[in-house]
Amino acid sequence: MNVCKAVFPAAGLGTRFLPATKAQPKEMLPLVDKPMIQYVVEEAVASGLSEIIIVTGRGKRAIEDHFDAAFELEYYLNDRGKMEELAQIKTISELASVSYVRQKEPLGLGHAILCVRSLVGDEPFSVFLGDDIIAAAPQPCMRQLLDVFERYGGPVLAVERVPRERLQQYGVIAARHVAGNVYEIRDLVEKPRPHEAPSELAIIGRYVLTPDVFAILAETPPDGRGEIQLTDALRTLSSRRPMYAVAFEGKRFDTGDKLGFLKATVEFALARPDLADDFRAYLKSLRL
Repeated sequence: MNVCKAVFPAAGLGTRFLPATKAQPKEMLPLVDKPMIQYVVEEAVASGLSEIIIVTGRGKRAIEDHFDAAFELEYYLNDRGKMEELAQIKTISELASVSYVRQKEPLGLGHAILCVRSLVGDEPFSVFLGDDIIAAAPQPCMRQLLDVFERYGGPVLAVERVPRERLQQYGVIAARHVAGNVYEIRDLVEKPRPHEAPSELAIIGRYVLTPDVFAILAETPPDGRGEIQLTDALRTLSSRRPMYAVAFEGKRFDTGDKLGFLKATVEFALARPDLADDFRAYLKSLRL
């Protein structure tokens, strides 16, 4: 079956960015002049996904407003002849069909995905974690995963090579090389000690999953923090059917980390033709 649905867990409290996230969703923090979640939704659309499902929580209304039509603003821009800005605003609300489901308690990534079970049904689906902003060309990261899913028919995870000393921050796969940048997953280990990690291939925030993961998630016990972890469910799933990983081509920015967010801001600004020259000159003037 073709994958049409893209799931975006966005119910987290964003505590690493307090106080900025006290009254606004972390997903709405801007990279240059677009909120972070818009970059990820645009990746989904560019990958051929037409149905967007965003898992929200309390205090996330700004996300819904962002992807909705803004009639008053559109009228104002049209009345003032600001046609370029008007086109940008209309494009956002016309990106894709967007629906929302509420995660009432912060019970982990696995629980957030379980919340969309009734909306996804018996179809394969994709998952995007908004903290990972990925610049990839000519194909978006998710499109690379979807191509592998269409070829092999099993769940697919995005992975990248991470220095061994940082592996304890990630889920890590044990895998058999299949071809090119594709691997068959043998096992998944959550946050291993560097010397115990089965590889240097760390799981990052892009997944193509099959609907049988829902039944596994429903039976997965919470961890010590009371959260249902997706990695635990994927480990069970990998024991029941072939699962694959793609060492994607592109550059990932971990915007859930303050330093990663700053790096992304600089690089995305330097990639903008309208800002690059002046911004680069400014950075050089700092004599860092």
